[in-house]
Amino acid sequence: MSKNSPTPGQEDELQLTSTLKRAVTRSLPLWISSLQPAELLPTVILWAVATVVTGALLWLLSDVFWHGTGQISWEFLTTSPSNAGRDGGIAPIVVSTSLIVGVCMAVSVPLGLGTAVLLAEFASNSSGLGQLVRLSLDVLAGVPSIVFGLFGNAFFCKTLGLGFSILSGGLTLACMVLPILIRSTQEGFRAVPEDYRRCAAALGISRTAILWELLLPAAMPGVTVGLLLGLGRALSETAALIFTSGYVDRMPESLFDSGRALSIHIYDLAMNVSGGEPHAYATALVLVGFLVLINGTTSWLAERFRQSKIFVL
Repeated sequence: MSKNSPTPGQEDELQLTSTLKRAVTRSLPLWISSLQPAELLPTVILWAVATVVTGALLWLLSDVFWHGTGQISWEFLTTSPSNAGRDGGIAPIVVSTSLIVGVCMAVSVPLGLGTAVLLAEFASNSSGLGQLVRLSLDVLAGVPSIVFGLFGNAFFCKTLGLGFSILSGGLTLACMVLPILIRSTQEGFRAVPEDYRRCAAALGISRTAILWELLLPAAMPGVTVGLLLGLGRALSETAALIFTSGYVDRMPESLFDSGRALSIHIYDLAMNVSGGEPHAYATALVLVGFLVLINGTTSWLAERFRQSKIFVL
């Protein structure tokens, strides 16, 4: 027998190890068993992180749904709050939130889309204007919301004389949403291949038609992402709105009236009102539903717009 030949005990151990490996390989999904050893650990880590994030989201939503479902009713959605929010409903607060978000989007979408087109299509990376605008956007994206609130209070409420109003809150939120919207839309335009622009120019199509009929539909995924991120931030904002839109929970009669947003109402019930937790959970559930509804509507409208043009991905 050779020196390197395994002993009978070693042969049994090798055979057992080989059998275990085959059993484990058969029990794993095909895509995992086909991975190289060097790829296995990063893949497991990525899936573990994704599982933790998804689990945290599901836990949060299930907690809100569990505590808030019992309080949801037609009366809760259509009546005004009473007894400091412990009783009644949230009808004026839903209306105020809708108006604030509407003002925010009406101001931020045209400005954001125009600025993104300027940066992506007309201003080169080396131009002074483009670098200044990009730097300003990066700085604004990192500014805390409380700073935006103080700015909105000083400029919109006092300097412009709008006072604590829905208009002041919406304009302040527009300033907060613009950096996210512009950056996402800009990346959407940059993702469109340069060949599309050259082919359209070779056909003699005007720059306006190229932008409206070709580039904007192709960049619509990036525009949609920016809109959804902006809407999410606008709906969940609290600190900036306390200093601008106000704290009043009555039904607004115009954009110049003060109005309480859903996020402020949740904060007030949870932190300042004893016994307000049930209605805080119910309001949070309405806010989640409101966000899902707006996101779904925005995605559907963006897809319809993209398919209505001559260029469809």
